[in-house]
Amino acid sequence: MMKHVLSIAGTDPSGGAGAAADCKTFCAHGCFALNVITAVVSQNTQGVRDYMDVPPALIASQIDAVFEDISVDAVKIGMVSVPETSCHCRQA
Repeated sequence: MMKHVLSIAGTDPSGGAGAAADCKTFCAHGCFALNVITAVVSQNTQGVRDYMDVPPALIASQIDAVFEDISVDAVKIGMVSVPETSCHCRQA
């Protein structure tokens, strides 16, 4: 049975970090990737230009939506740039 792994992370439009990289890694290990987005990031291979945090309440709502519907086998936490967000992540 395929394991479900949840990534709680920011985006990376260049695909080298964040939720995109987590998804690639999980899939390479035969797992089904789930994502909760914590920040939208503007970056490329040369660096981060800007980012905007997702409000903690929306992050909590994403986490709740996943756990209400899917059996999650593991959680990987990445970008958590707002202290209030870390409280929601610890409850996951």
